[in-house]
Amino acid sequence: MTETKLSHPINGFWKRQTPDGEGGFTLLELLVVIVILGLLIGLVAPAVLRQLGHAKESIARQSVARIGSVLDLYKLDAGSYPSTQDGLQALITKPDDVDNWSGPYLKGGVPLDPWGHPFLYQSPSQRPGLDYDLCSLGAADKTGEPGDPGLICNQ
Repeated sequence: MTETKLSHPINGFWKRQTPDGEGGFTLLELLVVIVILGLLIGLVAPAVLRQLGHAKESIARQSVARIGSVLDLYKLDAGSYPSTQDGLQALITKPDDVDNWSGPYLKGGVPLDPWGHPFLYQSPSQRPGLDYDLCSLGAADKTGEPGDPGLICNQ
């Protein structure tokens, strides 16, 4: 049986050396490190994923507000908000029934929400005091009416 001695610290770690000059970590030490890393990942990963979900909701709210500002610009030019039939595509291509269109108002195409779903647009609004409804279906991607839980809508 070979005897193990601890040498001086190298880069902050003690290195095991056997009389034949070979060094390294034992299987038990490696397993302890793997268990510690597993525990850290198990505790940290859910918190990171939760923060990611909150970030997407925040981006969806900001996107609804930004598209709402673009819709206001459209209304200034055209005199009214796009119809439900024209939808948000009216911000990209000129509808046939609009004379004073100064678009395109958005670059690239009709935007998608952070989950990759199209925004719901309806004009006139079904909610009192609003001219239109603009909603993201959220993470659940289930349809519903503006104001339903899970939908992220304009105020």
